[in-house]
Amino acid sequence: QFIDGFWACVLGGIVPVPVAVGISDAHRHKLMHIVARLGRPFLYTTGPQVARLEKFAASEGLSFASAVINERTFTAEHVADISQPGEVHRSVPGDTALIQFSSGSTSEPKGIVLSHANLLANIRAIIERSRLTPHDRGLSWMPLTHDMGLIGQHLAQSAAGISQAIMPTSLFSRRPLLWLKEASNLCSTLLSSPNFGYKHFLKVFDGKGLEGVDLSAVRIIWNGAEPISSALCTRFLDAMEPFGLSRATMQPVYGLAEGSVAVTMPNPDRKYSVLSVKRLSLAVGRQAQMEVPGSAAAVDIVGVGQPIDDCRLRIADDNDAGVADGIVGRIQICGGNVTDGYHDPDGRLEQPYTPDGWLKTGDLGFIDNGELYVTGREKEIIFINGENYYPHDLEFIVEHHAGVELGKVVVTGARVTGRDEDEVIVFLLHRGSLGDFLPLANKVKRSIAERAAVDVGRIVPLRTIPKTTSGKLQRRQLAHRYEAGEFDATLVSLDRLAQASATIRNERISELEHDIFKICAAVIADRDVGADDDFFELGITSLALAQIYERIDEKYPGCLDMEDLFERSSIRAIAAHLEALLKKESAVQQAS
Repeated sequence: QFIDGFWACVLGGIVPVPVAVGISDAHRHKLMHIVARLGRPFLYTTGPQVARLEKFAASEGLSFASAVINERTFTAEHVADISQPGEVHRSVPGDTALIQFSSGSTSEPKGIVLSHANLLANIRAIIERSRLTPHDRGLSWMPLTHDMGLIGQHLAQSAAGISQAIMPTSLFSRRPLLWLKEASNLCSTLLSSPNFGYKHFLKVFDGKGLEGVDLSAVRIIWNGAEPISSALCTRFLDAMEPFGLSRATMQPVYGLAEGSVAVTMPNPDRKYSVLSVKRLSLAVGRQAQMEVPGSAAAVDIVGVGQPIDDCRLRIADDNDAGVADGIVGRIQICGGNVTDGYHDPDGRLEQPYTPDGWLKTGDLGFIDNGELYVTGREKEIIFINGENYYPHDLEFIVEHHAGVELGKVVVTGARVTGRDEDEVIVFLLHRGSLGDFLPLANKVKRSIAERAAVDVGRIVPLRTIPKTTSGKLQRRQLAHRYEAGEFDATLVSLDRLAQASATIRNERISELEHDIFKICAAVIADRDVGADDDFFELGITSLALAQIYERIDEKYPGCLDMEDLFERSSIRAIAAHLEALLKKESAVQQAS
């Protein structure tokens, strides 16, 4: 349905704006902001989605969005008459091909305008660098609303005449092993996944394993869309090597929506490179210093290849002047694939260009032997599961939906030794007891999980919140203190209190509750779950809920919908609902 709608827009001269609606309020809010930015766009979606959007817009008092939904929406189910041929619009290279809205900020998503010329330049370069041919076979679970799924996979492979199989992202979430089972069945040569996808796959693989899978046909697995973990790449390749997967298939790449999708890519058929760099040498303007691999002072950074054709890249200093190789600086790009700017009908957005016309990516990195190494974000964006989140957005949610006063919450990203990705850490000003802190912490976790679909790593009480002399929050200082273990003793005490509380609540549970408890415990191995604990207060991710749903459905086929886990978000509530359904089914069978 998405592909039909997308290509109908392209052929009809209508500008498509791909948006993932998702299941959280944050995604719906983002859609409402986009509707407002575009004025009165048409919406193309499914009937059930329209009903959910109508309900949400009404509950939030968004009259402008309600008008668009009621008056300018048509659904895939009602597009039935295709007997009349449409009139093909003859586009020129400079026409707008699509608008991609940034995935990060929930409050102010920016619409990145891409022309046909931008897309063709990027697609041509992807085909050349990756040596794509009609003999390749693609398989992708990446969302078509994401630039990597739409442009990097579907459009590039379509242009190369490649046969493609598309796996619904929701299916990968529930059954990640099916991804490589189908790759084996289809003899797929081209795969892709961001960092979190490999982690999600391995979590299920470690428990279930794979049988009868042959991955020897795979020649490229693109790895991009978020910071790349060297350790996770190694784990994945180690696990899949017995199934015939070559270590040279892993291809770390770098890109961004402002560059259509791809900016740097390695040459295929060579093992990706990793540099162990002294962590403290990665400040802007410093020379990246090599360190002994595995040492406490070292951070491993994965190379993401060289600039593709028709795209130039430079590392710049504070004055937007290029710096020498090895110096950490701001990544800037220009070329045929780079957008001319954000969708900005009222002229109020700051466009992301230097005075000499280079696009500021907001990322930091350095060049070594001609290859780009990305070290992080210039600002404080937190990368989680292929999405970027702004601390001030999450703080806004806590202040407005968890009842925390303004200025008494700080959100930051931190990565402790041994983790493959950033954690979201929330610091709360609290001068009472730890026992009194637990209910507040649970409320904060629930508000962030419901509104932004983010799994909060830890919530930490603070006696004072550090600020600069001008009153700005010192997020990075708190992140460094967390990474250094300063709050470990407090967190251990909080874990003991939470475990004791869960043990008391679990002393008396039914047999059905026990079945669901075992399923939850198998999926959520990093924390104790009580029978009455709310999944959202625990910060359980939608990926974990999808796995819980899959396992419940295996044992009780067809009894639950995925939505039931969001509406009845505890073990006891799910068990009660399931018990009622089973009794009803039994009564019907006896009556017949």
